[in-house]
Amino acid sequence: MASIQVKPMIINNVCLTTHPDGCAAMVNEQIDWSKAQKKIDGPKNALIIGCSTGYGLSSRIAAAFSSGAGTIGVSFEKLPTAKKTGSPGFYNNAEFDKKSQEAGIYSKTLNGDAYSNDIKEEVISLIKEKFEKVDLIVYSLASPVRMDPATGILHKSTLKPIGETFAAKSVDFMKEIVKEFTIEPAGEGDVENTVKVMGGEDWEIWINMLSEAGVLAEGVKTVAYSYIGPEVTATVYRKGTIGKAKENLEATGLKLDEKLKPIGGRAFVSVNKALVTRASAYIPVVSLYISILFKIMKAKGNHEGCMEQIYRLYDERLYVEGETPVDSEGRIRIDDLEMREDIQAEVSVLWDKVSTETLSEVTDIIGYRKDFLQLHGFDVEGIDYGKDVVLED
Repeated sequence: MASIQVKPMIINNVCLTTHPDGCAAMVNEQIDWSKAQKKIDGPKNALIIGCSTGYGLSSRIAAAFSSGAGTIGVSFEKLPTAKKTGSPGFYNNAEFDKKSQEAGIYSKTLNGDAYSNDIKEEVISLIKEKFEKVDLIVYSLASPVRMDPATGILHKSTLKPIGETFAAKSVDFMKEIVKEFTIEPAGEGDVENTVKVMGGEDWEIWINMLSEAGVLAEGVKTVAYSYIGPEVTATVYRKGTIGKAKENLEATGLKLDEKLKPIGGRAFVSVNKALVTRASAYIPVVSLYISILFKIMKAKGNHEGCMEQIYRLYDERLYVEGETPVDSEGRIRIDDLEMREDIQAEVSVLWDKVSTETLSEVTDIIGYRKDFLQLHGFDVEGIDYGKDVVLED
């Protein structure tokens, strides 16, 4: 076994290192918060596709520790080596499985490509062995690439505007510098490839295979996560290549909802709040918007993290008596606080004021950076970062 001191190594808003103890502490913080809430009469057996970080991890924690559900999780993680720590999700999954076992709650995590048919078959076998059927399927994948199992073609998603070059403010949150960022418009095939990766096709394949295998319980619910966001990010996000993929995901949700009705099931897309995730930190303009949003929402006392958002999704939307509240497009909206008119009006005012000189005054850039570091196990209270981390041989 090798041991090294692990420090954050960040290049272009991407962190290349992970601290195992910090990741474990953050998982336990979410578990403790979840256990402290009132119990939800929610799922009994849950499958979380994309379970290791962000909304997927919180979905699994809420299912297990707020509802007592056994869970199967799927994610694709980098394992530690003799020279390098594993991905954050590797340590998150390990801690979740450990805490579930200690609490007497069934948990099994499969490390592999959720887009592949092989993993789907492995999950189906495990469901039959351990649960017989599942009553909740959460689809929370965020990947830059997808291998289509039917064609063997590798599709790569892009984050580009459609039809015109996009220029806007962005931020280097480690150096606290506001700068102009330009993104060239999507080229031939960019929209189609992004829809292939980030749209609803794989979610539909999952539900079809689970249905054909007879492992969907009566009254099953499935939910996938989406985002809409404000006007300042719309050109590169909701009106861009990713937006087309989200439109496809939402259309798939309506299609699956009809498919599941004969067994009393429902399919939803939940539009969630903008939060610091490994994916969102990489998107120009979004990091700056989130840091402004956080300042406003924290001042108003209605800021939520992933755990609070997902608990509210379960408690106030998915598992309520009567019909699940949805918008005119059939979507669950737990971005309702973010998109309040008063909050977005304040975002617009501060957006016009923000610069490198005013960054600390008009944004919560410190809170943003802390959230980002904690995703990778750094800047977590109570962790001894001077202590060596043991790596695998």
